[in-house]
Amino acid sequence: MGAGHNALITAAYAAKAGYRVGVFERRAVPGGAVATEERVPGYQFDLGGSAHILIRMTPIVKELELSRYGLYYLDLDPMFHASDGETPWFVWRDAARTANELENLFPGQGEAYARFISDWTPFARAVNETFLSVPSPLELGRKLILGGGGGRGWQGQLRRILRPYGEVAGEYFSEERVRAPLTWMAAQSGPPPTEPISAPFLLWHPLYHEGGVARPKGGSGGLTKALARLIEAHGGTLTVSAPVKRILTEGPRATGVELASGERITGRAVVSGTHVLATAGALPPEFVPEAAREVRVGNGFGMVLRLALKEKVRYRRHHEPHSRVGLGLLIKNERQLSRAYGEYLAGDPTRDPPLIAMSFSAVDDSLAPPGGEVLWLWAQYYPYSLARGSWEERQLEVRDWILDAFEHYAPGTRENIVGELIQTPLWLERELGLYRGNVMHLEMTIDQMFALRPFLGAASYRWPGLRGLYMTGASTHPGGGIMGASGRNTARELLRDLSRRGWK
Repeated sequence: MGAGHNALITAAYAAKAGYRVGVFERRAVPGGAVATEERVPGYQFDLGGSAHILIRMTPIVKELELSRYGLYYLDLDPMFHASDGETPWFVWRDAARTANELENLFPGQGEAYARFISDWTPFARAVNETFLSVPSPLELGRKLILGGGGGRGWQGQLRRILRPYGEVAGEYFSEERVRAPLTWMAAQSGPPPTEPISAPFLLWHPLYHEGGVARPKGGSGGLTKALARLIEAHGGTLTVSAPVKRILTEGPRATGVELASGERITGRAVVSGTHVLATAGALPPEFVPEAAREVRVGNGFGMVLRLALKEKVRYRRHHEPHSRVGLGLLIKNERQLSRAYGEYLAGDPTRDPPLIAMSFSAVDDSLAPPGGEVLWLWAQYYPYSLARGSWEERQLEVRDWILDAFEHYAPGTRENIVGELIQTPLWLERELGLYRGNVMHLEMTIDQMFALRPFLGAASYRWPGLRGLYMTGASTHPGGGIMGASGRNTARELLRDLSRRGWK
């Protein structure tokens, strides 16, 4: 039910294990929020996630042999281009190179960066391990606190883990021009820098140097296209424009799905890759626990402006081609992020957002015509429910604010626009099924993470009280982002239940 990347990963493992698999997708193309379309003639636009970071820290691509099905990754180096508009610096795949360049630009900060990477690499690896398994409080404590610190000094480590990530960044980095971009990257999960117990969003950073940042050749949808080819090569079917109307049940067991067309498909198991609320809405009320209705979706938090440009992006402080290759962590100062979150809380779109700028045509010339460029600007924070007006009325106004913010870094960009796609929180809900525009499905706060995601009693990827129904996707552990861990974890549990031989 649904063809997002996690659902396709679960289906791929099941098909490869010899099971007969059918995937049914509401939209006309598979991929969900990991899809690429030609929205402007000659320009390929990703519709959702663009940078492939988290999936590089999993064995999925290797286990499924996705290179055999057309997936080809282009590595980005530098991985990030950080700037306040005046003093750009780069995060390279090589942590030592990053630290050395930082030390030359900002004395003392390179040493701090090296210490930060050294201090938190064991913890970051432990976090990754928890993402690749069914979460439990026991495993969480063993891996994150004891395992993540090598068994030593865990009391001090726990003290930092329980803090807001903005405070932890301040403990390491005295230079705001270094601290602010790292804090901004940590903010990509949603919670602000002041959120308690949010430090892991920052402490994950060392793994970027191990897994790297990459792009599928031809667009982010290269991943889901390869998964679809694998499923079909192993006898599975993928049907688009086929929304699921309801999940069929017999007694306390899920037995199949009914499509909007009226067609019924039955099976030994049903896997829902949609939002947890969409799953609940497809079930008879008696199988929907109160906890499933009480999940916190939040009020959106970001929007995207995707631009087709007739010329390459040119930054004011430009390093060709490095400024265009890495993800741009563009933030003037920490106050800019705090102000944006404050406006969001008041129900107002921020007028001066920090940005993530992506111009992946710098490494992939298949995305734009010769001489042209794709530029995608992710901005925070933007409420789904506005205090004034509607998104239909205000989207052009807010679009101009995002462009104004980018012109601080790259003046003259407006003059090069030949086409665009504006993805407001409302657009994300209508087109991609992301309730209230939340790309993480549910708020990424401690009460909805690990064994509490999507709700207590449902962390094993099985729907409580209904045998044969499984969940995957951003609503489940470990949450949003292009990682695929949820899809793999679900496949693991599904195949364990279906086969007496267990998981291999």
